[in-house]
Amino acid sequence: MPELPEVETYVRALKPLLQGKTILSANVRWPRIIAAPDAARFADLIRGRRFASFARRGKYILLGLDSEETLIIHLRMTGQLRLHGTARAGPDLAETRPDKHTHVVFELDSDEELRFRDTRKFGRIWLVENTETVVGKLGPEPLEAAFVPQTLAQALTGRKANVKSLLLNQTLLAGVGNIYADESLFHAGIDPRRPGGSLSFQEIESLHRALRKVLRAGIEAQGSSLQDYAPPTGAKGGFQEQFQVFRRGGEPCFRCNTPVTRTVLAQRSTHYCSACQK
Repeated sequence: MPELPEVETYVRALKPLLQGKTILSANVRWPRIIAAPDAARFADLIRGRRFASFARRGKYILLGLDSEETLIIHLRMTGQLRLHGTARAGPDLAETRPDKHTHVVFELDSDEELRFRDTRKFGRIWLVENTETVVGKLGPEPLEAAFVPQTLAQALTGRKANVKSLLLNQTLLAGVGNIYADESLFHAGIDPRRPGGSLSFQEIESLHRALRKVLRAGIEAQGSSLQDYAPPTGAKGGFQEQFQVFRRGGEPCFRCNTPVTRTVLAQRSTHYCSACQK
């Protein structure tokens, strides 16, 4: 599932592609992809709206429209957004027709189509006046200035759950998923199995620094391209080349040569170095 760096990469890539363009129509080919309102009303309401702003909240893409409504998109595991030329743009720009996995086609006034494709059908789209109805329960953004070590301490203090599970809890911290939790815990030298409440404030400060460092590196590399994820431009992200532990189970730790351990926490594969992470 795309995490904060992948979604931030999407938002940054979509802005120059969509800024100021108007949606002429929306063809919803699989109605259940639309979470709110119902598919027919969604297509009616979004017709004639112009893209005006671009933002991210946690793992959600927020596309502000000139109507002061917001088009919210969650890619989930296999969702993709791509801009395609149409036949009206000329034979050299026209691309293939939408395939069976393309569930929404937005026709734009630029002789282009913005297509939402999702092989697993887990992604969802909302059109709302108040974004809080969708993202209001999310925790703080780890890259904002307001996210200080004390903020992380408040989320972890007194918690008996393992720290890896707590980092994945979107109501405590927005945007962090499996990849960046494993990598951050490695850089902080913290065993992912430890109860969150067992961390000292010094360890929390280290984890705070590691989270921000790893997430920023992920954004700089345009995310991690594993299986289905690729930015809207089609070029793959490169953060997977920087993995220290994630998906390296059994391979030697780059720091100490101890084989990286793979286990399951919070029903997610978890990777760590038993020698470097205490």
